Amino acid sequence: MNIKSKSIEELETLCGEIREEILRVVSKNGGHLSSTLGATELIVAMHKVFDSKKDPFIFDVSHQSYAHKLLTDRWDEFGTLRQFNGICGYTKPSESEDDYFVAGHSSTSISLGVGAAKAIALKGETDSRIPVVMIGDGSMTAGMVYEALNELGDRKYPMVIILNDNEMSIAKPIGALSRMLSSAMAGSFYQKFKKHTESFVDNFGEGAHYIAKRMEEGLKLITPGIMFEEMGINYIGPVDGHNLKSLCETLELAKSLDKPVIVHCQTIKGKGYEIAEGKEEKWHGVGPFELSDGHSLKKSSFKSATQIFTEALMHLAKNNEKIVGATAAMPSGTGLSELMEMYPDRFWDVAIAEQHAVTSMSALAKEGFKPFCTLYSTFLQRGYDQVIHDTCIMDLPVVFALDRAGIVGEDGETHQGVFDISFLRAIPNMTLFAPRDEKSFHQAMAFASEYQHPCSLRYPRGSFKETDLIESIPFELAKSQLLHSTDSDILFIGYGNGVGRAYESAKFLEEDISILDLRFVKPLDENMLKNLATKHKKWFVFSDSSKAGGVGSAILEFLAKEKILDIELTSFEYEDEFITHGNTKLVEESLGLLPSQLAAKVKESL
Repeated sequence: MNIKSKSIEELETLCGEIREEILRVVSKNGGHLSSTLGATELIVAMHKVFDSKKDPFIFDVSHQSYAHKLLTDRWDEFGTLRQFNGICGYTKPSESEDDYFVAGHSSTSISLGVGAAKAIALKGETDSRIPVVMIGDGSMTAGMVYEALNELGDRKYPMVIILNDNEMSIAKPIGALSRMLSSAMAGSFYQKFKKHTESFVDNFGEGAHYIAKRMEEGLKLITPGIMFEEMGINYIGPVDGHNLKSLCETLELAKSLDKPVIVHCQTIKGKGYEIAEGKEEKWHGVGPFELSDGHSLKKSSFKSATQIFTEALMHLAKNNEKIVGATAAMPSGTGLSELMEMYPDRFWDVAIAEQHAVTSMSALAKEGFKPFCTLYSTFLQRGYDQVIHDTCIMDLPVVFALDRAGIVGEDGETHQGVFDISFLRAIPNMTLFAPRDEKSFHQAMAFASEYQHPCSLRYPRGSFKETDLIESIPFELAKSQLLHSTDSDILFIGYGNGVGRAYESAKFLEEDISILDLRFVKPLDENMLKNLATKHKKWFVFSDSSKAGGVGSAILEFLAKEKILDIELTSFEYEDEFITHGNTKLVEESLGLLPSQLAAKVKESL
């Protein structure tokens, strides 16, 4: 959609149409809502002033980029948002040339912008291209942002960074003055005046330089941009992020400065949908909902694994004041919000800072506390070095509670929780285990609360798969539980939510099959496995995890070590590829992982 020739009035009408389409589709499909509604005018202004065909448009996290998708020839496809084989909820270059980079985790955008700016300079394209970065104030809480700003302020590559501030507030009297001064300081008159003044005072020595510098610093002190200016990055703002005329003028100015510039824009989350305006986490990411009143259309009759985690941790925390916990900007998503309300001095949201979460919890463990570091599986990847360097080398008893393990559905490649077993299993001193249902989850949490070494337990998004197998027994280190024993040559080995998958798959087979709840993948229950190897020769592994370095791999390593060579093992873990977005059942079907499909594979192998 070419909007270069449209008037401000036409663009304002377009913003209304974009919001209507976003609301129509997200209310049906689910997705990110409040942030993308709030960023609509910013994105329209970006497309008015810059050119996404040549200027790298880099969206931090990119959950706020729906308007960008609608403006780049995806209006007709937008109804397939986050659906299997539909368009992605994040930017994706394979979907459109207007999407510069894959994004899904926060705080990477300015680093990408610096890299793009270096490439543009090396190619001699600085007269025709400029990186344009949009980043939210929440993403500014991560250290990676400041690593990038540090280099950018030193190198001075031309770049426009749009800071989408939908959380901060500036008091009205100071805010009005600040807006006036900031606009004046970034304006063309001020920039020319500053350049001429610097040249003029060169003739009058250090004293004149000192006075001029102090005058400029005096102005900056009453603007919110002093930190960026001190890092060597020009600052404009705050600007009304819903005033298209002001936005376009400001971005044109920032583009013309030929320097790194931060444009600070204040927006309202959920803008245009009154029910969601100004709200925080509830409307950040939503399932399908009734557009007229905002009520959710997706209700589950089963308790989610996250709810069970909250209940278990609450029970433990009430009885043990040494139990503490942290999450990284996901208190509701990880179920920690209730504990933060009940025990504000013991449970913390440390912002988008997984590295800091891991290391700070390690110090608490050294001081005699029992920390639960509560993260999504996909986000622990961001703190991997800290797990090794700050937790495991000193063998500190931090519990890593990993939510959203396995396929998470519509969020796709950047969010699937498939790698944690593979990357944690390689670390000395780390213990890995997983519950299979509500009771075993409480038992796993009880074990974790007493365990005096680093450990990690994983659990799925949504509810556990239901079974009518025998009841779970308390967890003991490196002990599995044989749930069903037969004379069959076939053994199904389930890990975590994979136990339910094994059970469902077995129901499609005529033969009665033995089922083992592995429970611990590190260390393995070697005695149980040796015993079962004498009775069953065909083993099938069920786990919501990557096959490379996963549960099947751990068992094969054990069999090789023990020189047990007559076992035929098949793993139904995920293949060595990134998993697409879409309804979880449809994604699993595409991977051949539905119980009926797995049963057919078992039959075929026999």
